Amino acid sequence: MRRLVIVSNRVPPVKGRGRAAAGGLAAGLSSALKAFGGLWFGWSGEVKDTQETKVTTVKQDNYTLATLHLSKENHEEYYNGFANRALWPLCHYRPNLVAYDRSFSVGYYRVNSLFAEAILPLLEADDTVWVQDYHLIPLGAELKRLGARQKIGFFMHIPWPASELVVTLPEHRALVRSMFSYDVVGFQTDRDVQSFLDYVIREADGTLDPDGRVTCFGQTICVRAFPIGIDAKSIAALAVQPEAHEHAVRLVDSLAGRQLIIGVDRLDYSKGIDRRFSAYAKLLVRYPEHKAKVSFLQIAPPSRMDVSAYRAMRRELERLLGRINGEFADYDWVPLRYVNKTYNHMALAGLYRTAQVAFVTPLRDGMNLVAKEYVAAQDPENPGVLILSRFAGAARQLREALIVNPFDEQSMVDALHRGLSMPLEERKSRWRSLMTNVEEHDIGRWRDSFLGALTEA
Repeated sequence: MRRLVIVSNRVPPVKGRGRAAAGGLAAGLSSALKAFGGLWFGWSGEVKDTQETKVTTVKQDNYTLATLHLSKENHEEYYNGFANRALWPLCHYRPNLVAYDRSFSVGYYRVNSLFAEAILPLLEADDTVWVQDYHLIPLGAELKRLGARQKIGFFMHIPWPASELVVTLPEHRALVRSMFSYDVVGFQTDRDVQSFLDYVIREADGTLDPDGRVTCFGQTICVRAFPIGIDAKSIAALAVQPEAHEHAVRLVDSLAGRQLIIGVDRLDYSKGIDRRFSAYAKLLVRYPEHKAKVSFLQIAPPSRMDVSAYRAMRRELERLLGRINGEFADYDWVPLRYVNKTYNHMALAGLYRTAQVAFVTPLRDGMNLVAKEYVAAQDPENPGVLILSRFAGAARQLREALIVNPFDEQSMVDALHRGLSMPLEERKSRWRSLMTNVEEHDIGRWRDSFLGALTEA
């Protein structure tokens, strides 16, 4: 492979022009491009009155960032519409929030076609193309339609839902058919692979070949699980840097000797933050020994506020925040701290290292890298406890976490009490197993295993 071309909905900010995001996807893809060189193409983040076709390029490290603006209409139908009001809730098992609007799907396919037309002139004959996530499912088919002959892989970062949910989408067959234009289709977990195969075999009369490849719609492709990881060594190193320590000291000083529970999530209904708040309040009732002895810090940067479901969730969280603090707070203790801002990886590493418990309880999540970053940031001599939802992809790897059902509030309450009370030796034992897994299944392994499969395809 001479060059790697990554295509995603967004590209990272040019160095020095934007704040680092809390998520791990940008770091993972940057790692891949730094290893191979090439091109990263995506939407610039800018919305204009009319659609432009001009591609803007900027050199960064040993690769090029290439971006395209979107018109208001394309942004509304492709991004706010089909991607985030149809596919996102469907894939996170919230069919009640899905908006089935034909104009959304028209805009979704139109933008994927626009992306393909913009990328094609930038490709070289021996490039390897790696398409990322649910925004761009049809992109491979659009590139092939335009004559692209490069190897093209697709990775789905969010869950793939059960076939009973997929078929509720009017465009379900066309959407899945487009995935058979890729050479390799990757998912986070074996559970996602099985859900995809269940649809292909039962709904589309596909077949699973003896060598593990999948045939449907006249095409044969490789379908596998490639669980994404983090750069564990880098996160561990960040956690002991002076800047991270400064954040940790500020937080420790404000706690006045209290234990800390931390949650870090983008503000999204799939993260189960409201249930988390309620479980914390129940902890203070059922286990009153924790009153005034523990604080819960929830960091939740807002996103997609153009979508009504997100605005409604923000209002609900603010209502719960007021109720919990109004009921339990004292003049020298705020039980629940709720922050709607983004912190960089350095700051987060310091905050993770400070927390006795990480409360990571999504209702459904493809992987969840916050859980892995928390593990990597811990002090080996005094590690904290990870509480993790069984419905996060990470739970299939991080088995020494306290695994909970986020729909069972009492299980979360009991896990919080156990985590806050856990003896040091048990914490060390669990952390060592977790850290071994995080280090072995790191971002490099994810990158190399997917690109290796794509090379062999």
